[in-house]
Amino acid sequence: MDYKVLMIDDDKVIAESTAEYFNMFDVKTAFVTTFEEAAAFLEKNTVSLLLLDINLGDRSGFDLCKQVRENYDMPILFVSARTSDDDVLIALNIGGDDYIKKPYTLSILLAKVKTVIARYEKAASAFPSASSAPKGSSYELPGGVTLDTNTHKLMAGGEEQSLKDMEYKLLLYLLQNRGRVVAKDELLKNVWDDEFIGEGTIAVHIRHLREKIEKDPKEPLIIKTIWGVGYILDA
Repeated sequence: MDYKVLMIDDDKVIAESTAEYFNMFDVKTAFVTTFEEAAAFLEKNTVSLLLLDINLGDRSGFDLCKQVRENYDMPILFVSARTSDDDVLIALNIGGDDYIKKPYTLSILLAKVKTVIARYEKAASAFPSASSAPKGSSYELPGGVTLDTNTHKLMAGGEEQSLKDMEYKLLLYLLQNRGRVVAKDELLKNVWDDEFIGEGTIAVHIRHLREKIEKDPKEPLIIKTIWGVGYILDA
């Protein structure tokens, strides 16, 4: 089943009331209160955006965010009463797209969620389909890595590597601009079409790409980081 939002909060009253409010305005929302319920829900349903609390009983929303980022590509907005800068930085660095502090106003939270979903869906709709790609188009990277734009198939080390939509779009953009430094702001604007997505999202996607194309992701030779600026794909 398709949902726009999944609210994950160990406070059932907050989770349920937020979900009910969103549903009143035709933003289809479900809620769960535990780490395990969230993982099980995502396996069975499609969700456009997560609202995620840090405290989930004896489990952490940080750990859930890391797990979600390994398997899904969706905006994650942390919603928490914890206000320290360290918590905010951790949330953004592990793949969170925003950090919203409790207490929040339901109408403002709903407006923010609608805006993020609209931007993300716009970026996803701009993702080129295999049927519209030019025939015979492919890219070769160092180390025998190839990307076929007809099938979106990535071959590395003699094995096919699966790419999520935004991973493909990011890799394709870097390939199309290989040999020059691509700033983070440029990636946010041209890949995500959203300058308000956090830099942590770029870092997570870059890490996933490196795990698929680099012989040693910790010492990348293909996608290199230019500290404080962005990334360059080695020509």
